[in-house]
Amino acid sequence: MKNELKEQSVFQKLKWWLNFITTIIMNSIIVILILIGIIFLLYYIDVVKNSTNGKWQPPLYQAYVIISQSMEPTIHVQDAIVTKRMDDYKIGDVCTYISKNPRYFGIMITHRIVGTDIDVNGEKVYKFKGDNNYSADDLEVSQNQIYGKVVMKIPKIGYIQYFLSSAYGWIIAIVIPCVGIITFDIIKLIKTSSNKRRRKR
Repeated sequence: MKNELKEQSVFQKLKWWLNFITTIIMNSIIVILILIGIIFLLYYIDVVKNSTNGKWQPPLYQAYVIISQSMEPTIHVQDAIVTKRMDDYKIGDVCTYISKNPRYFGIMITHRIVGTDIDVNGEKVYKFKGDNNYSADDLEVSQNQIYGKVVMKIPKIGYIQYFLSSAYGWIIAIVIPCVGIITFDIIKLIKTSSNKRRRKR
């Protein structure tokens, strides 16, 4: 009788831990999906509004995963950021802009504004620098290159995105815990029915 109780206790603990891990993973996925859904909805509304007005500008909200160390310790590698388009930007703002530097052409860069100037056309331009970089970015950035100011940071969420998008990540994160819980339930049912038969005898 004691051995049976011990076995049930071990199974219950293992099942609890599997439930706990699965719940954390599922909640993380749900939060990510909700954030992505909200951003896409706002993105769609803003794009429709801009196309109706016949003008192009960066989407109101966008999200990115940081892949370089240039903004550490403010923003770490694999942190996710959410940016918001502003009418104007000021020194000290951390913003994401699209690079026109031939070495990084077309790449989205997230750095801090460290200065402003007026170009030959009389337009305001911005000087950017990564917090972890020794020098400022080579080229000044115009207003229309800036996609938005960082308004939210979600630490290390990029690792979850990378893991779930990997070949075996989804299986390890979702399928195996679910199969484990079902297996433990089946074993528990078999043991319960086996004990009932023994008692009847």
